[in-house]
Amino acid sequence: MIQVGLVDDQALVREGIARLIELSNKANTAWQCEDGESALKKLAEHPVEVLICDIRMPRLDGISLLRKLRNAGSTQPTLILTTFDDHQLFMDALAAGANGFLLKDVSLEKLIMAIETVAAGGFIAEPRLVSQVSTGIEDAPPADPELLSNKEREVLKLVAGGLSNREIADVIHLAEGTVKNHVSNILTKLNCRDRTQAVLYAIHWQLI
Repeated sequence: MIQVGLVDDQALVREGIARLIELSNKANTAWQCEDGESALKKLAEHPVEVLICDIRMPRLDGISLLRKLRNAGSTQPTLILTTFDDHQLFMDALAAGANGFLLKDVSLEKLIMAIETVAAGGFIAEPRLVSQVSTGIEDAPPADPELLSNKEREVLKLVAGGLSNREIADVIHLAEGTVKNHVSNILTKLNCRDRTQAVLYAIHWQLI
């Protein structure tokens, strides 16, 4: 079973999500926390395969928690689960290094699929939020699955996880300059102006 850490300041919501996860028989809630500060301590003591966290919490919110993890070099797979259908929060979470972003009205089936996807190194996001911020992407021609090399896909997944070129270089054991070249090639191949647009494009066309 996939071991999950759950972070949400509302106890009833947290317990409800934990029980739903247990019902799936595919994942298990290893521990629960009410804020980001507590989650950092728990992660240090009890690592999990997937971290699920809300955005707005006391002491340390979900996006700030993500930034702290990524700034520390952590690639902890993290799924944002929130009530806020806000494209700016989605963009902020994406920039902070979230591996997934779903709303709390999600079905159990989709939640478990998201947990499995994130645990396997993939990325998942609420389609309507992607469409809100992906201006022009829907009108672009569908991406050729062979457009990116395996290494470029690997780099793009890490870009989607919020890692810098230097951090990516450390993870996949390449020179930072080589990673920079890969990122440049990705932007050119996808006809994207920056890293965020490339990630959105890749999500939309399921390249990662």
